[in-house]
Amino acid sequence: MSSYPDDSLPVPATAAGREGLAAILARPRTAVVAVDFDGTLAPIVADPEQARAHPDAVPALAELAPCVGSVAVVTGRPAGVAVRYGGFAGVPGLDRLVVLGHYGAERWDARTGEVRAAPEHPGVAAARAELPGVLERAGAWPGTWIEEKGRAVAVHTRRATDPQAAFDALVDPLADLATRHGLVVEPGRMVLELRPPGMDKGEALLEHVRATGAGAVLYAGDDLGDLPAFAAVEKLRAEGVPGLLVCSGSDEVSTLAARADLTLPGPAAVVGFLASLARALPH
Repeated sequence: MSSYPDDSLPVPATAAGREGLAAILARPRTAVVAVDFDGTLAPIVADPEQARAHPDAVPALAELAPCVGSVAVVTGRPAGVAVRYGGFAGVPGLDRLVVLGHYGAERWDARTGEVRAAPEHPGVAAARAELPGVLERAGAWPGTWIEEKGRAVAVHTRRATDPQAAFDALVDPLADLATRHGLVVEPGRMVLELRPPGMDKGEALLEHVRATGAGAVLYAGDDLGDLPAFAAVEKLRAEGVPGLLVCSGSDEVSTLAARADLTLPGPAAVVGFLASLARALPH
């Protein structure tokens, strides 16, 4: 049986996770609830431009947001794209929502509807110009394609005939390209993203938590790019801020599941958990 007020809430597998959830339930107005977008609020799809938040995501966030200190969507996508694909703009109850896009380089605030952005790194444009040639020299991988992300650029192999072989063949050439232009390569689920150093979900989450003075934090993610955010929560725990780490389960990213306090089987379950959490909190 659950030891929490709402028996529909799953119990985290770790003591640290149980402490984190208990802190959120006890002091929700001081809590930050932060979630990744793709694979966590939105199902993974072959074409990232077709990704949309789970139908129950916005209602769950709108119910949760008034009960906690802040709700943040932390994503590698441009903030404006995540807002459109999530359907977050103009939703009653979501005035405390922020979207930290491009790993925190952009911030959309529901209160103003505006995006604030840091200056762009010049290496991204230079790498983008060279990328088609690099891919051609690395071999023909039908189905591999380039996603323009504004402050970053990504190469997807999920639609290739052999996605893993294409991914493996491109790791070193893309790492060399990134190094030449002062960038880093971030691997994900059949995607390699080139972006400026210091842009990661951990830095974005730490900055937001500290800016809000949060007394507890929840972070939910699904991919290798979420590991820095997991590390940020672990750092906050060491500083005395309880935290809960949630993995939106995938057989492709067992590393994240091994670090999580609570593993849920995909976006529908994550959204259901957030809705249950909202119902367990005072309104």
